[in-house]
Amino acid sequence: MYTLRMSTQDRLIEATRELLWERGYVGTSPKAIQQHAEVGQGSMYHHFTGKPDLALTAIRRTADEMREAAGRVLDAPGSAYERISAYLLRERDVLRGCPVGRLTMDPEIIANDELREPVDATITWLRGRLAAIVREGVDAGEFAPGLAPEDVAASIVATVQGGYVLARAAGSADAFDAGVRGLLTLLAPTA
Repeated sequence: MYTLRMSTQDRLIEATRELLWERGYVGTSPKAIQQHAEVGQGSMYHHFTGKPDLALTAIRRTADEMREAAGRVLDAPGSAYERISAYLLRERDVLRGCPVGRLTMDPEIIANDELREPVDATITWLRGRLAAIVREGVDAGEFAPGLAPEDVAASIVATVQGGYVLARAAGSADAFDAGVRGLLTLLAPTA
């Protein structure tokens, strides 16, 4: 989260990120942001032109952090399977859901091209990065030659995002874990 030692601008951004994740765009009022960040109205409008500007900055930061976290795992040494496995098994707060994926369910964000763009770009980046890794695995003979990298990448993203939904609905990470185990079984390298 944030601390009072952070700059006012950073506290506003972090408060907005947290509120967007918890409440969505409509439920994130300027007053709630100010209270959460422990800043006054003047401070908010000194740094941002309004809620849409602040929300866009917060969404971009969330998207950047997701790319960075995924990139650390996906760009690590190892086989294609090992990197995909590490991505799927990395530590997550499954019951909170994905901060970027949750934004796709917010009708106000999806209806606004500017707010939706960093969300779409992040998911597109993730699918592209995963497809490249699957392609590496196919080329190295690790995966079956007929595997379609883009389709597998879409399946990986769908498993993660769908796993969050199932886990939240059940109130348990078990559904997420089962989906990941099943996908890893299907992707297990050919011997």
